[in-house]
Amino acid sequence: MELIKRKVELLVSKYDTNCPFKLAKLLGIKVEFEYLGKILGYYNKNFRCQLIHLNENTEEHKQFFVCSHELGHAILHPDENTPFLKKHTLFSTSKIETEANNFALELIFSKNDCITIEDAINKYGVPKQLALLKSLGR
Repeated sequence: MELIKRKVELLVSKYDTNCPFKLAKLLGIKVEFEYLGKILGYYNKNFRCQLIHLNENTEEHKQFFVCSHELGHAILHPDENTPFLKKHTLFSTSKIETEANNFALELIFSKNDCITIEDAINKYGVPKQLALLKSLGR
């Protein structure tokens, strides 16, 4: 967890933003919006091209969290094509999914310690269970 927090701190400090869309662009990671059905998003790397795929039908504020999560995969697991992030798999216990969730939370909370649970959920699309875990310091 500390390693993830440190990586986020370095990124935010270097690029002076915690916006996952801006960070992806600055890092040369392409973000594509497309129809994905029930899938919220996924990350893949094809040759040396890193891509974050986001469901164009997901509410805009939720896309912020999903992009943060997928950016976590791009930073933490750059050579692994990740499974699709579906609404029912947001709370996966697999190591890489947990790490991507932690990355997303650290990124969202990195620029403002005053973000409330309600802000995290309503403005940034953080799933309620994850926002509550963050508030408990886990």
